[in-house]
Amino acid sequence: MRNSTDVTQFILLGLTNDPELQVPLFIIFTLIYLITLLGNLGMIVLILSDSRLHTPMYFFLSNLSLVDFCYSSAVTPKVMAGLFIGDKVISYNACAAQMFLFVAFATVESYLLASMAYDRYAAVCKPLHYATTMTTGVCARLAIGSYVCGFLNASIHVGDTFSLSFCESSLVHHFFCDIPAVMVLSCSDRHVSELVLVYVVSFNIFFALLVILISYIFIFITILKMPSPAGFQKALSTCASHLTAVSIFYGTVIFMYLQPSSSHSMDTDKMASVFYSMVIPMLNPVVYSLRNKEVKNAFKKTVGKAMSSIGFTY
Repeated sequence: MRNSTDVTQFILLGLTNDPELQVPLFIIFTLIYLITLLGNLGMIVLILSDSRLHTPMYFFLSNLSLVDFCYSSAVTPKVMAGLFIGDKVISYNACAAQMFLFVAFATVESYLLASMAYDRYAAVCKPLHYATTMTTGVCARLAIGSYVCGFLNASIHVGDTFSLSFCESSLVHHFFCDIPAVMVLSCSDRHVSELVLVYVVSFNIFFALLVILISYIFIFITILKMPSPAGFQKALSTCASHLTAVSIFYGTVIFMYLQPSSSHSMDTDKMASVFYSMVIPMLNPVVYSLRNKEVKNAFKKTVGKAMSSIGFTY
């Protein structure tokens, strides 16, 4: 992936140049990344190892955990290296690869959130037909479709961004190779590229949001008709957790990408990016899974087996 450009590498300016903040930020991001790894990989292992969790909802949760692990890993290790050893240089091709992986998995997450909303709609609104609606084939097609859309979207954006010429500054005012931060460095006309960015991101966001919105409209209509207060509270609690995570994810994405580059404040963008590139992948196992009684029981069972195998009583 090379065009008529004099730039062979970029310099990521990171979150801050204050030396006193380097070590505290490194410690914070290291803890966040470790929690992300343990939470998401642990969730995948738990779901795979417990047959009671082999249901459509947990199938999507396991894919969500995999995606969170992948797109966090595309960004966070490089940020940690920049803070700890001052390695802020990233090659042209490595920058393109980082952008591709991050955009791909972030888009996959967007469509997985929509698939999960549809799954909850089927479970709450059509419980008697749930098994025939959310079959293994349907779940597989929804997941595969999410990955195809993600990698296609990443191919469009990376190809569009790196078809531009870079012949002036190589200083990226960000802590990773995000599209707006790299695109603004181009010395060629980027008007068309910015339009492509806005239109493609708009389609992906609003199509997924439309599926989520329609699903939850029917869910809320259904739960309002529930005669049982316990069923009402359970359904409402599930919706609140999902909608909170959806609001954080889509809010930051809309803030980041659905505005022209001239309106971007890089410092504000960095703070928003920390949420959806590092914090959200850490929180998702808690928001979607660890508050769930079935997951807690499966975790206790797994820990109990592990303790028993080494001679302890759980």
